[in-house]
Amino acid sequence: MTQAPPRRTVRATDTGPIVLSGLRAGWEPLANQALVAALIVGAAAASSLLPVWLTITDAVAMWTGAGLAVVLLAFAALMVRTSRLVRAEIVIPLLDFVAVGLLRFGTGESRSVFLAIIILPVIWIAAGHGRWRVLVPLAGTVLTLLLPLLLAPGRVFPASEAVRLVIVVVTFGAAAAVVNELSRRSLQQLTVAQRSRRVAEAEVTQAAIVQRSLQPVDGRGLPSAVRVAGTCVPARTVGGDFYDWYPTPDGGVGFTLGDVMGKGVGAGMIAAAVRAVIRSSLEEPDPALAFRLTSAGLSTGSVDMVSAQFTTCFHGRIGVDGTLRWVDAGHGLTLVRRVAGGSEFLRSGYLPLGVGTGWTSVESDLQPGDSVVSVSDGVLDLFGGDLASLDRWQAFVDERDDIDRIVADVTALAEAGDRADDVTVVAVTWGEPRPA
Repeated sequence: MTQAPPRRTVRATDTGPIVLSGLRAGWEPLANQALVAALIVGAAAASSLLPVWLTITDAVAMWTGAGLAVVLLAFAALMVRTSRLVRAEIVIPLLDFVAVGLLRFGTGESRSVFLAIIILPVIWIAAGHGRWRVLVPLAGTVLTLLLPLLLAPGRVFPASEAVRLVIVVVTFGAAAAVVNELSRRSLQQLTVAQRSRRVAEAEVTQAAIVQRSLQPVDGRGLPSAVRVAGTCVPARTVGGDFYDWYPTPDGGVGFTLGDVMGKGVGAGMIAAAVRAVIRSSLEEPDPALAFRLTSAGLSTGSVDMVSAQFTTCFHGRIGVDGTLRWVDAGHGLTLVRRVAGGSEFLRSGYLPLGVGTGWTSVESDLQPGDSVVSVSDGVLDLFGGDLASLDRWQAFVDERDDIDRIVADVTALAEAGDRADDVTVVAVTWGEPRPA
């Protein structure tokens, strides 16, 4: 079975809040800067086009700020192609404070209506990891408000601007602190979720290993007149299907295929329990007794383990004389393929384990070279999943003269694409000695 590609891990860095990969980290600052640049350039354009409503006191400073925002946008676009530049991401919002300061200086300083744009770089920086990201936006805000003193050193800093500076710094500082705290909590929750996920994945992986260890590998230990083949390709890491074979005390062979309703670890646990109880009844010559013991063994009194997830199952015993004694619990997907050609389904009207209460075994005669092939309903999905899929599956079996080829071809079909259900096959040929 092919393995899924490794997942990308999520990690926190000092260059941004959350980085999934270099490519995604490059797109995030590009999107942020695109918004900032659009507002700054739009503000400059609006001031030029609407001089009656908006004031321009220094067109050079105004358009220098707009040009700086565009340059920073180009730098952010370069990050998309060069992941190493992501480490310098914080430079962009820091210089945005300068760009907004130039825009404010060129559009009337205290009369400018564009000061609120600095909330964007404030949030951008504060959303990262680390408490220092609260102090840096405060410094950037102060720089934006004091930039006129740097551009015009001889100017007097009015008292109103000092009040504005205090109010803006406190307000934006509080916003930065809130954003940073929310980011920190989100990162903590993400870390806890990732840790829980790793633990869960490890447990599921271990469950899959245990489940595979319960599946028979080959026909060693079986009578020489019997050949077997089987496969189970789960839809998830752990499946609800199982198959089994083993020698019986009378010199024959017993084999089972079960399909628990549902998928995943829960179904896998029930599958393991059903398999264990059925195998434990190998001393009993009547295969139907295995189902009765299974139903009784899984009963917990007030709530039955299998009542919530019932199990369809086929169980058969082939004696040394070729007599097949079988019992079917709501499964109905078992074929006898005749060596002379053709095949027929083994029909049964009994209900699945967890629903039914009594089962009776049936006898069928096998000729040397005849095969019994049982599958889960996931196999029918490979042939369309409709009523006609039964006919297509039967024709598929009839066209192949060897159980190894049947199992190999089903496995190839199952692994060729995504599966909505587990795919399981068990096949037994009687009367043909295994090759040495």
